Amino acid sequence: MQKHDLISDFSEVTPSAKIATMTHGWRAKCLQRLVRLDLPVPRTVALPAETVRAIAAGRPLDCDGVLACFGKRPLVSVRPSPQDPDWGGPSTVLNIGMNAERHAELVKTQGQTAADALYLRFVQRYAISVARLDPDMFDIAEPSAEALRNALRVYRDEMEEDFPENPAQQLAEVLRSVARAWEGTSARLLRQSKGAPADAPLGLVVQEMAQGFGQGISGSGTIQFIDPVTGLPQVTGRFLGQSQGSDIKARGADALYLTRDPRGPSLEDIAPEIFARLAQQGAACRAKLRDEMQIEFTIDDSKLAVIDAVRVPRSSRAGLRIAVDLARDEIITHQEAVLRVEPRALSELLHPQVDPRGPRDVIVRGIGASPGAATGRIVFTSAAAQASAARGEQCILVRRETAPEDIRGMHSAVGVLTERGGMTSHAAVIGRGLGLPCIVGATDLNFDTKELRIVTKSGRTLVAGDLITVDGTTGEVLAGSVEMLPPALDDAFRTLLSWADDARDIGIRANADTPSDAQTARDFNAQGIGLCRTEHMFFEEARLVAMREMIFADTASDRAAALARILPMQRNDFVQLFEIMQGLPVCIRLFDPPLHEFLPHSRDGLRELAEALDRPLSEVTRRAEALAEFNPMLGMRGVRLGIVLPEIYDMQAQAIFEAVVEVGRRGGSITPEIMIPLVSAKREVELVKNRIDAVAAKVRTAKGSDFDFKLGVMVETPRAALRAGDIAQHAAFLSFGTNDLTQMTYGLSRDDAGRFMNIYVQQGVYPEDPFHILDVDGVGELLLIGAERGRQARPGLTLSICGEHGGSPESIAFCRKAGFDYVSCSPYRVPLARLAAAHLALMDRFGHN
Repeated sequence: MQKHDLISDFSEVTPSAKIATMTHGWRAKCLQRLVRLDLPVPRTVALPAETVRAIAAGRPLDCDGVLACFGKRPLVSVRPSPQDPDWGGPSTVLNIGMNAERHAELVKTQGQTAADALYLRFVQRYAISVARLDPDMFDIAEPSAEALRNALRVYRDEMEEDFPENPAQQLAEVLRSVARAWEGTSARLLRQSKGAPADAPLGLVVQEMAQGFGQGISGSGTIQFIDPVTGLPQVTGRFLGQSQGSDIKARGADALYLTRDPRGPSLEDIAPEIFARLAQQGAACRAKLRDEMQIEFTIDDSKLAVIDAVRVPRSSRAGLRIAVDLARDEIITHQEAVLRVEPRALSELLHPQVDPRGPRDVIVRGIGASPGAATGRIVFTSAAAQASAARGEQCILVRRETAPEDIRGMHSAVGVLTERGGMTSHAAVIGRGLGLPCIVGATDLNFDTKELRIVTKSGRTLVAGDLITVDGTTGEVLAGSVEMLPPALDDAFRTLLSWADDARDIGIRANADTPSDAQTARDFNAQGIGLCRTEHMFFEEARLVAMREMIFADTASDRAAALARILPMQRNDFVQLFEIMQGLPVCIRLFDPPLHEFLPHSRDGLRELAEALDRPLSEVTRRAEALAEFNPMLGMRGVRLGIVLPEIYDMQAQAIFEAVVEVGRRGGSITPEIMIPLVSAKREVELVKNRIDAVAAKVRTAKGSDFDFKLGVMVETPRAALRAGDIAQHAAFLSFGTNDLTQMTYGLSRDDAGRFMNIYVQQGVYPEDPFHILDVDGVGELLLIGAERGRQARPGLTLSICGEHGGSPESIAFCRKAGFDYVSCSPYRVPLARLAAAHLALMDRFGHN
């Protein structure tokens, strides 16, 4: 083949060479930066992605020309260089150029053992990765002259030709094999799973070998200067004498520590000058490469060579601390620090986490629906959970699936595990709202409700009282207790979010139903409460009895009398909320659920209720059956209850206004926002508004105190979105409840969708689960219509969303673009929302993709 037919597009890595990440990959560019820092990087040649593609297609490279860059009879390695290190790549091949002649030279300079080890390593790697021979044929425990002869003989027998001696031929075959491996189906699917495009390019680097075998201090190692789990300063890594590359992984037990350590000898002990140079080089990499780097190095007879430097693999908590520390040291800006932390990574920092360094005995896997981890003893009922909490014992509530009556049990438990459900099931939504670790959809569990035990597919049986750990981040249920990492709500966390707040341009409120929720929202710097669901306040025991009396009352006056018992408790709830929020806005949704949710479902429960009400069981049963609905989601709930049974909303409005007066008497100030749920017609708003105005006037007169309030509507029905112009005439704000709006737009029950949603997403019916990621095409269009028509009728109308979607980055992006004033999400998603909003604002400002 003529010289001009060979590919010659390659570049030696020098400070001025035209090398870019997009064309040559991250490793080539990183090595160039190391060269510019005057680090002792072995001579390197970079092959751009176009050259690698041509090699994969069968075009030959000028390998003699490549090897000529390294001098006489070099040994080289080939390493992958994709655009993003997270995409992975083919394995490194070392010692290319090794042959009988080079082996004989190394015997004289490095000794027989070292020379045999180097040659054998290359023969093994070449035979397996390039010639594609059976790895078992070359599985040799210890290198030796005999082992080398056997490996060369096996190669010759299998290939019917001698092992190649020509370095250029060796290099050509290695490059061709590596290039084609990157184009293979398995490699393509693997990198796509890591976020790479299917046609992601691959560069390659050919680097002169720095031998870790020989006289004096010789070997290889890695060093980094932070703890990869916490991000705190700490020198970690190992050095292994008489080794190369991945030897340290296979022979880690023989490795030396880096810093002085009472457990054994260290590199700092035997070569303090080399250790000091590594520390200096690490500091230089951090400052100039603007990140914490892990340095791969080789020492050859006390001569240090830096082979590579990669970003330190890190946990979410370490990543946040690294970004903040780099910004504090003025290596990166505050804005760049914010952009370096993925919003979803914050979820892991808000709760205890299973320490990744410890052992894990996995019992079963499900869907990690609410992040964090907790250890407790199994309980199977809400009553058992409450009893456990009363004894001061931590428990995990295990249910087939949870229902509204399990709220008190969930409040008492430290974690929840359900056999059924998905990301938007009752357990998942409430778990995220409470900041409670939750695993749902653990379908490998067989729940025996009669025997109160669960059996896994592997045959393990768990009963009440057994100790387990739920890891809501990974979806794993672990046996017993495990080592935990505490939440990372430290100074670095608060600092990063303060920088995020400086950048974002949309409000972030929290959904908070209890004083505890409100305090969490304040702790996470929410700008108010965007949704307070008052019905959760009614499930406490004392209120539940009065609520049931109201349900069974025969007249309006009897209903009012029963509700009067709840009034002081409800008023106290609001006083606590208002005082915690310290003047920040609080949006209170009036009573929403159907009444049958407050009644027991079992015959024993109905009998107890009949005794409490002093009524015949038959009457109680008939009334409960009469309240049952074929489709409660579309039945008598929300504003429909407020119109048919107006005493409920009257009591709530009175409690709100009296709480406002009480807070004012104590020196505080609040303008409450009252929200009417499930509206579909303007007249509904008019009727409720008239009664609330009347209650306000009554309280003003009775208390001799004036106050303001805002009345708004929760837009949950498609008709409300379409008629937003009419509705806005009587509303100061519209808050889109995307949970129910999605259900009604799709005609799909959120609690039942998990049975087929995965199949729908896999087959492309829906791009994503619309209850998990906002459907911007369908539901989103209704939001845009409602926003446009509402503001046309009432300029200055406040717009927000307050459904489960409120905390997702995708929803926040949609709301910013649509001109919404704020989003509201569960308290534990507030930090994520704050950071996501900042990301969006900064990317708009700086033109990032």
